[in-house]
Amino acid sequence: MSEEIFNENEKQKKDLKKYVKAGVTLLVIIGILLIGINSIVIAKEGEYKVVRQFGDVVKIHEEPGLKFKIPLVQEVSTLSKKKMVYDVDEKEITTLDKKRMIIDNYAIWSITDPENMIANARTEMNAEARMGEFIFSIVRSELGKMNFSEIINEEESSRGVLNEEITAKVNEYLQRDNYGIVVDDVRIKRSDLPEENEEAVFNQMITDREKIAQQYLSEGEADKSRIRAEVDREVQEMLSTARANAEKIRAEGEQEAAQIYNNAFSQDPEFYQLYRTLESYKKTIDGETTIILPQDSPYAELLLGYFE
Repeated sequence: MSEEIFNENEKQKKDLKKYVKAGVTLLVIIGILLIGINSIVIAKEGEYKVVRQFGDVVKIHEEPGLKFKIPLVQEVSTLSKKKMVYDVDEKEITTLDKKRMIIDNYAIWSITDPENMIANARTEMNAEARMGEFIFSIVRSELGKMNFSEIINEEESSRGVLNEEITAKVNEYLQRDNYGIVVDDVRIKRSDLPEENEEAVFNQMITDREKIAQQYLSEGEADKSRIRAEVDREVQEMLSTARANAEKIRAEGEQEAAQIYNNAFSQDPEFYQLYRTLESYKKTIDGETTIILPQDSPYAELLLGYFE
């Protein structure tokens, strides 16, 4: 009985060792798989893979593909290679004519040298913070050289050139300090007044617009008067020319009529004399005319119808 129990115990011990060995083997395989998987780094398009060992950067993978690292010793972080938008906090500036304004900017930027970026800025957030400080400093300096109307007036504004100048200067500062980033564009997206100044400035803008409108009206009235004067002058010239032509034509007609009368009446002088006399009656006698003549005067005889 005791021998059977001993044999049974030995068998159990052998089975236990076998299970333990199989378990250890499985754990080793799983560990190897985990270590193998943990050593693989997948670099995607549009990103940098930064490999650190004990906090120090030992490798930066810039090309996409499968990469490897030492598991449990090295760790990997990711930085973007794509263009990013940084919304700069709005801040207050003072213009050349001592007006206060709230300026809101944004910048489009990217990482070009991840090693320098990590060495000097450590993180993307710190890089954006330094970039924002440079942008505000330059914007404050450049807008401080301009009057308020030049900034808000679209006709007078030179924002396009100003944005280019700000971008160039920001990149100079970033390159000087080796931040490993580049700014592609800086834009002023909004320029407002402090609330306490808005009403006064809006009233001033309304007054300026009214002055411009009045100037346009005055110029229009002046143009209207000038055009009307020119038209009146042309009309008077045309009328004068027409009157002169009419007088000339009338004189020529009267001359021709007189010639015809002379030719006709020369053939019968007595009839011509009678005709001229009757014509004189038409001009000298009307319904209210009173003439006192001797009865035996030739003129009276003609009027009374007495003819010899």
